[in-house]
Amino acid sequence: MERKTVNLLNFPIDTFSKEEAFGYAKALLDNSKSTHIVTINPEIIETAKKNSNLERILKEAELVIADGIGIKIGLLIKGQKVDRIAGIDFAKNLVEEAAKTGIPIALVGAKQEVLEKVSEKFSEQYPDLNIVYTHNGYFQNNEEIINEIKEKSPKLLLVAMGAPKQEEFIYEAKHILPSTLMIGIGGSFDVWAGNVKRAPKILQKIGLEWLYRTIKQPERFKRIFPTLPKFICSIIEEQYLKKGV
Repeated sequence: MERKTVNLLNFPIDTFSKEEAFGYAKALLDNSKSTHIVTINPEIIETAKKNSNLERILKEAELVIADGIGIKIGLLIKGQKVDRIAGIDFAKNLVEEAAKTGIPIALVGAKQEVLEKVSEKFSEQYPDLNIVYTHNGYFQNNEEIINEIKEKSPKLLLVAMGAPKQEEFIYEAKHILPSTLMIGIGGSFDVWAGNVKRAPKILQKIGLEWLYRTIKQPERFKRIFPTLPKFICSIIEEQYLKKGV
């Protein structure tokens, strides 16, 4: 299956449906080289516009899914209707796939007690899941951790350290691990551990999960504003410039 991408502020975004994206990810699991899935949102793009290293990482990723509702709105402005694919759900589907097929997985990120709770819950939910390595997100030496992961040979690596730290860690790992599919999943471990409650299903469905999380965690407000409106304005400006207005 070939990738179908569209550029958003000069960043390629895959336009796969949810089913197509998951099918593509399963194909990446069988890849002979390590690969990177990015769950992109406006905050990551705005950071990457000022960070050339992160920009390169995003542009070299093997799959970039539209996680944030802002990305979906941005693509609609460009005339592209694309499924919003929540990174937390996509990653959970990959875990389920690993349990079905016996693929070894590794978990990196969050606090130690959160990580232990996630590992325990996964073992209860998926008795056949083969977790070969775990490490919390508090370490200084990336190379040391990556080499430890390499010894365990996972085929799937979930990294929950927030952007851009998780993307930078994955990019480094991609050049050391022989054949691992990696995905950055932000605060998903906290949700899976039961420490953070997700928005009601109806809010998830209509794309307002971000609003629910902001109400529950007011400190997120500074991250979203003015980033989101600035992001949307940049796309509108780009469209007008293309039309010569």
